[in-house]
Amino acid sequence: MISINPNPVVPVLPKSVDRTKIDVRYSLIQPFANAHIYWDEELGELVYDVEEPLLKDEDKETIRKLEDAMIELINVNVVTEKTPEKIMEYVDKTAKFLISELNLKIEERSYEKIFYYLYRDFVGFNEIEPLLRDYFIEDIECNGANTPIYIVHRNYHNIRTTLRFKEVDHLASFVEKLAQRSGKYVSYSEPLLDGTLPDGSRVNATYTQDVTSKGPTFTIRKFTKIPWTPIQLISFNTLSPEMLAYFWMLVQYKANIFIAGGTASGKTTLLNAIAFFIPPESHVVSIEDTRELNLPRDNWIPAVARVAMSKGGVGEIDLFDLLKNSFRQNPNYVIVGEVRGKEAFVLFQGMASGHPSISTMHADSVDTLIKRLETPPIELSPTLVNSLDCVAIMTHALIKKNDTRRLREIVEIVNVKGDGMVMVNTPFVWNPAQDTFYFKKESKVFEKISIRYGLTIDELQKEFTNRTKLIYELYRKKIFGFDDVRKVVVDYYRNSKDVLEKFGIK
Repeated sequence: MISINPNPVVPVLPKSVDRTKIDVRYSLIQPFANAHIYWDEELGELVYDVEEPLLKDEDKETIRKLEDAMIELINVNVVTEKTPEKIMEYVDKTAKFLISELNLKIEERSYEKIFYYLYRDFVGFNEIEPLLRDYFIEDIECNGANTPIYIVHRNYHNIRTTLRFKEVDHLASFVEKLAQRSGKYVSYSEPLLDGTLPDGSRVNATYTQDVTSKGPTFTIRKFTKIPWTPIQLISFNTLSPEMLAYFWMLVQYKANIFIAGGTASGKTTLLNAIAFFIPPESHVVSIEDTRELNLPRDNWIPAVARVAMSKGGVGEIDLFDLLKNSFRQNPNYVIVGEVRGKEAFVLFQGMASGHPSISTMHADSVDTLIKRLETPPIELSPTLVNSLDCVAIMTHALIKKNDTRRLREIVEIVNVKGDGMVMVNTPFVWNPAQDTFYFKKESKVFEKISIRYGLTIDELQKEFTNRTKLIYELYRKKIFGFDDVRKVVVDYYRNSKDVLEKFGIK
């Protein structure tokens, strides 16, 4: 049987400041599909080229005949539920049976290419299957028929690809496939799709030209099976070791943290990183609209909202329902993927009653966030808003012509008055001119922790310094791996003295 490896080793890509010098190639589906990213002088921008086997006209005709026949014959449940090896064996046997039945004459070399395309189109997601297999791609965006598909690349950010759906009918058929794989339904009467693919990736799509004039569209936010570790975020200069050490202290001492920022500013990435520091024995419940969180722990209940099974809201389980239920599960930490509505009241009630919480919200400043919390549809009282300890503001930034993400500031909520006035303290701030982070020792949250736990400020500052040094040592020694970083955090909770000695920290 022909061997296909849809999960090749993730390469280490060079980080070029000058985009015009980028020219990299790496495998997506071995040995058939590669990514080639290069600067196109004519377009004046980076291009992501999906390199796949070239087909002769007779091979294309053979694939058409086989696909038409396989649609009638293939068992989709077998294809989508078995292991990759069993799937490939099933497609191989079915294709060879049909070749014999249709009396097609195919050379062995041509069959290898044909088999790849059959696997890609029946088991995978057609033209975009290689993109879904690219570890570095975060988002895949199609803006309509006969327009280039764009991607958001972890290293090189927004890039045009060489892929496009040339016909509206073909694109509509693909959106139908996305709906089917998401367990949803789209039609002319219900042309909007919001769902989750089997791998956890989020898909949003439109189906008809009267909704989006260029024809059907789709956006796929890929689910990261292995999220960035906190140390990797330092290597990207997203934040500083001091900021991470501060979050580590707050998480251990059960402070309430909100992460604010615009769309795709890195809120969930930071949330995943902060969750690394939750003590290993703690019971965590997370609540999301669509699954994006990936926490490195066993004692964790990941809850996901469910849309209505039929019109009238029958069968719907929203964030409000899940959050109310979560407090009956006796969590040590509650994580809400994004707060938007009435669930905020339950979340802040939980904070006020001693359930530490971490969440995100769309807002570009602390003032905006407080206003959103205090006005409809949320309408929290200032008393409840005072349960919040700090807000981290994530932002997009253009650094040396590269689009990046930075933790702009960490703001501590000192007091929210009845008239909406907010007293704050800002211990951490990013300087965009120099692309550096500054911090001051005075922390109002440390003062709260000192009172709650009977610790002196000097003790907290010493612990903060030790953790900052440890995080910096992990970065300096390039200890970025998911399991490696998690082990250091777990070991530190068990015996901090041994870990500090191991890394030469006094």
